[in-house]
Amino acid sequence: MIMEIITWIIVGALAGWIASKIMHTDAEMGAMANIVVGIIGAFIGGFLVRMLTGTTPETFSIMGVIVAIIGAVVLLAIVKAATGRTAHRA
Repeated sequence: MIMEIITWIIVGALAGWIASKIMHTDAEMGAMANIVVGIIGAFIGGFLVRMLTGTTPETFSIMGVIVAIIGAVVLLAIVKAATGRTAHRA
């Protein structure tokens, strides 16, 4: 049980950080926000994969991380659309 929680935190942090880089929100987000976005993104991505394919990707695998990143990007896109913010390029 504790290893599953640690795995979710690690995968969530990685996925949230990569998604925030893709969506250009890294400057506004801290480490905790990246973890939360990544974990929620993993749930969203896992849900989408289950709906489309009927299978569930492994959490700590390349496919699991990719699914979590895609879910986190979807989550950040929804948040940005709801708040009306746009990406600022440096």
